[in-house]
Amino acid sequence: MAGGGQELRRVARVVLLDRQDRILLLHGFEPDDPSSTWWFTPGGGLEGDESREQAARRELAEETGITDVELGPVLWRRVCSFPFDGRRWDQDEWYYLGRTERTATEMGGHTDLERRSVTGLRWWTYEELAATHETVYPTRLAGLLRTLLDEGPPASPVILETERV
Repeated sequence: MAGGGQELRRVARVVLLDRQDRILLLHGFEPDDPSSTWWFTPGGGLEGDESREQAARRELAEETGITDVELGPVLWRRVCSFPFDGRRWDQDEWYYLGRTERTATEMGGHTDLERRSVTGLRWWTYEELAATHETVYPTRLAGLLRTLLDEGPPASPVILETERV
């Protein structure tokens, strides 16, 4: 449960890798403060009675236009809490491994909120991610990606530290 007795929002995210092991991240910002920016993995909240896997596929298609994806196991899980667009979001996030041959993206499926808060997408190499001084969520993504590339997916999901911003 989140503060105030609210249920955690159930979220599915995708760690999408291309053939060169680059990861696709979206560039977002606070709608009321465009100078506050960060990078994050595609994904979002479950709708209706869909499963996390269904939500991961739907969100990936809506946010990136990529539908041809091999969706693998859940890599990581985390609880996070952050202010965004005038409210606090308390989430239980599951990160699925995704592999794709397609690198062309299309942002036409974005929601109104996403159109007001996402400026674009970018494929990152591990080296670029490790060297950036920009904010990336989850905050340990570069190290997590390095471990994934070196060791492969974990036998069971790794529970990440709770992040509260």
